[in-house]
Amino acid sequence: MQENKEKSIEDIVDDAKGYLEARIEYTRLYLVEKVSKIFADLVTNTAVIVCFILAFLFGSVTLALFLSDVLGSFTRGFGCVSLIYILLAVGVYVTKDKYIEKAIINIAIRKYFDKLADKEEEDERI
Repeated sequence: MQENKEKSIEDIVDDAKGYLEARIEYTRLYLVEKVSKIFADLVTNTAVIVCFILAFLFGSVTLALFLSDVLGSFTRGFGCVSLIYILLAVGVYVTKDKYIEKAIINIAIRKYFDKLADKEEEDERI
């Protein structure tokens, strides 16, 4: 009887070690998955932002050159584009607390919960 208890204790210890090793491996793989997703999201968002910035800059120069052609002076064309950006900046500054910050917060929260829902759907499939 004593020998049977020793075997069962050894089996329990072996099972506990196996469970602990499996849990550590699962945690490691889970963290690798999360870091990979964050990195991929960061890289793609950075690429999109860079493309938007370049399009914005080239669009601004194009608009300034067009207005220069229409108004007959480079100074007037680039000055008009500068005035447009000043007015835009003032408009953003005036409305940022009431509209813009709330919209950004809502978009960030929605994106987080969409990713959370996708993760739960993946877990249910597995």
